[in-house]
Amino acid sequence: MAPAEEEEDLDQEAMAAEWEAAMGGDDEGDGGEGDDLAAEWDAMTSGDEEAGETPGETTRVLNQDEIDSLLGFDDDADDGSDRSGIQAILSSALVSYERLPMLEVVFDRLVRLMSTSLRNFTSDNVEVSLDNIASIRFGDYLNSIPLPAMLSVFKAEEWDNFGLITVDSSLIYSIVDVLLGGRRGTAAMRIEGRPYTTIERSLVERMVQVMLQDLSAAFEPLSPVTMRFDRLETNPRFATISRPSNAAIVARLRIDMEDRGGRLELLLPYATLEPVRELLLQMFMGEKFGRDSIWETHLAEELWMTEIDLEAVADEQIMKLGDIFNMGIGSRLMLGATPTSDVLMKCGDVPMYTGRMGRQGNSIAVQVLDKTGTEQTE
Repeated sequence: MAPAEEEEDLDQEAMAAEWEAAMGGDDEGDGGEGDDLAAEWDAMTSGDEEAGETPGETTRVLNQDEIDSLLGFDDDADDGSDRSGIQAILSSALVSYERLPMLEVVFDRLVRLMSTSLRNFTSDNVEVSLDNIASIRFGDYLNSIPLPAMLSVFKAEEWDNFGLITVDSSLIYSIVDVLLGGRRGTAAMRIEGRPYTTIERSLVERMVQVMLQDLSAAFEPLSPVTMRFDRLETNPRFATISRPSNAAIVARLRIDMEDRGGRLELLLPYATLEPVRELLLQMFMGEKFGRDSIWETHLAEELWMTEIDLEAVADEQIMKLGDIFNMGIGSRLMLGATPTSDVLMKCGDVPMYTGRMGRQGNSIAVQVLDKTGTEQTE
């Protein structure tokens, strides 16, 4: 055994003996308890040399459930409940859509408009329902898109920013089947491993344009905006309209056409909604307080009783500061006004009337001749 190891063993034996002497007391009273504590201490400090453990080191291995709970990726939290751990810290910067009450009204209006427009578009019984609205980071949303799918990029002209509409494969084949005269009661056939054809892309583009018209109409009572179709992509990487770390709002819609249908997702980055954020904070459409006629009448009556000071300005001159400082007792200031010159009546800096100066008894008086506006004095 090396000298260093012998010295370490001696130190541990001395520590154990000191602990036993401190806790042991006399052999008759607490001898048994002191021996147990000393044995436990010795077992903790000695370690297991055969297993490769260093003295004084304890190993604690976390299982998979504990690791998931620590990171916040617990399966039990997928039902919409609050997350914990690192996932909660990463998601703390997301602004909840619940802070924008008006947005739910806009999406409800969109659902009603789409139900009517898609019925006219497909000549079929179409039911549109809003599954949920969620806040998510744009990068996480792109990674969660189930492929194959079509991603339609559109631009909000007045807001000068973009949005995204994702159509899943089941809705794509259902729309194609309905528009091309497919029989009812047969599910849409899906062929794996082939790209979408030009006809399929064209029909989906027409459906997206119908939806964009409804989206513009849904926002119209709040703020007029034109949603213009920009392009259609099948690769999520080419549909990047925002930074991956930026927050966005995703509205998931379900479209049912009897035995056919699918899902459609509408994504609006917070940067796109920023121009109308103040309007989305309203609790209801056109939120304004009514006029209080009693208060207006009272304020008008009090204003008529208000006393103000009028100044009669006979003449104004521009002088040097040095000439003003040289003035003393007996100095004269020659005015450019004559006894027949008009006098300007001012209230503060606002000109009110023009008049002519005269005398009323022993007092100087001004006779009002005309009303002067601000535009005339300028």
